[in-house]
Amino acid sequence: MLRPVLTIAAIVAVLYLACCILLFALQRSLIYFPHPPSSAQGTSTLTLHAEGTEVRVTVKPRTGTAAVFYFGGNAEDVHHSLPDLEAAFPGHALYLMHYRGYGASTGKPSEKNLVADGLALFDRVRTEHPQVVVIGRSLGSGVAIQLATSRPVSRLILVTPYDSLVEIAARQYSIFPIRWLMQDKFESWRYAPRVTAPTLLVEAEHDEIVPRASTEALFGHFSTGVATLRVVRGTGHNTIQESPEYVALLGGGR
Repeated sequence: MLRPVLTIAAIVAVLYLACCILLFALQRSLIYFPHPPSSAQGTSTLTLHAEGTEVRVTVKPRTGTAAVFYFGGNAEDVHHSLPDLEAAFPGHALYLMHYRGYGASTGKPSEKNLVADGLALFDRVRTEHPQVVVIGRSLGSGVAIQLATSRPVSRLILVTPYDSLVEIAARQYSIFPIRWLMQDKFESWRYAPRVTAPTLLVEAEHDEIVPRASTEALFGHFSTGVATLRVVRGTGHNTIQESPEYVALLGGGR
């Protein structure tokens, strides 16, 4: 009687271990969803070279000291955000990064690589544009906040941000040891206390991807007086930009 029970337990254990191995091996394909190459009128392309890769940055040039860096979501073609950014920041040069593996960029995305590319972009353009507003949306909020702790940005805007990507994944895959398996943790809460630039967190009222509790937990980690939290009513994670309030909130810091 005991042997069949042990056999079943062994099979279950093997299947569970196999699922853990599969999750570990495929984890980045569950985080990053690259888009094919695209283009936008009136823009140019800046190329960053690192470790044998070419990272493309769409540039809407403007003269002057002010610029905006935009880091998009995990499945976003950042060209789609150009109209909103142009409306919100008419006097700024715009730099929209295509992550490694996205669009015409080569290489493979990872937390380490995305942050390194953001730092390289800042160092590349800071002499021309010393006043940089950094915007990160969804996945990109984890890139933007790390950039803001390492470079003197003038303002930080986080759209539908999370406190920790690994914590969100752990809730979704609660039966697996995600905290041990996950390599790109994007623990933004660790960086929030070190941010000194004025920061705006923009939250969707009905966010179905990033729980509002996660955004509000991140907000709680900023030092007093550094960050402001605004909720865009009647919107979801992927519809927040459809509200007229969205562009107004972005541009409020210029």
